Amino acid sequence: MPINKIVDSFDEAVADIEDGAVIMVGGFGTVVSTPSLLLEAVYRKGVKNLTTVSNSSGFGADVWKLQGAPFPEDMDILVRNERIKKAIVSAPVSALYVNNFEKLLRAGKVEIEMVPQGTLAERIRAAKAGLGGVYVPVGIGTVVEEEKEKKIIDGREYLLELPIKADFALIHAHKGDRWGNLVYRGTSRTFNPTMSGAARVTIAEVDEIVELGALDPECIVTPGVYVDRVVARPKVAPTQEGEITDHQALESKKRFENEIQESIRRAKERGMRDE
Repeated sequence: MPINKIVDSFDEAVADIEDGAVIMVGGFGTVVSTPSLLLEAVYRKGVKNLTTVSNSSGFGADVWKLQGAPFPEDMDILVRNERIKKAIVSAPVSALYVNNFEKLLRAGKVEIEMVPQGTLAERIRAAKAGLGGVYVPVGIGTVVEEEKEKKIIDGREYLLELPIKADFALIHAHKGDRWGNLVYRGTSRTFNPTMSGAARVTIAEVDEIVELGALDPECIVTPGVYVDRVVARPKVAPTQEGEITDHQALESKKRFENEIQESIRRAKERGMRDE
């Protein structure tokens, strides 16, 4: 029987995710590299008490709608609906405003394990490679080293960081075929390929499914052996109804615009001084 990992719907793709699951969510800092529709399906399924592994905790759909994103949901859809019990994350809060994750954290409604970004990538990679852990120099002399094994290698002190394994990895790729081979675009080629294969089940949300042989073998980043399911985004994004009402999102946009104008003003002043 020919291999075919294509799943017909997002709800079908996440049908076996249960309460208490450990879920890796790909993406870097923007929603364009996030498996938005898989996250929506997880939310619709109603699962709770999840442990999530991700680079950030999300900014929220309102922020991304302001930027014109056709698929605006990120990790925030699980955060604001209080589906997360614990987050293993590098960038949990925003420097611009108090996001929903910070609200839950301050209220004692969610646990957190802060992991430096590079260390997070290596711990996930260790799980993918079947390693027992990795030694990293980050965190020496700080609270990060508490209860961790230390080792001196070539005269430098390192901490043993254990692999992060998950039940499911939700990732976003640009193109995929029915065997599960994937290629990426832009910042999608960060945590997405790192997470693929680091979980018991890897589910890929792709912009387009192509025929076998259409992907240049030299350009395939994630071989199909690491992928269990592939589901395609619709060609046309659903219409986003209603106005942006999130006060924090609007304030964030206003602050960003003011910062840009201030940067332009300072640049002009420097140019005048140099003349």
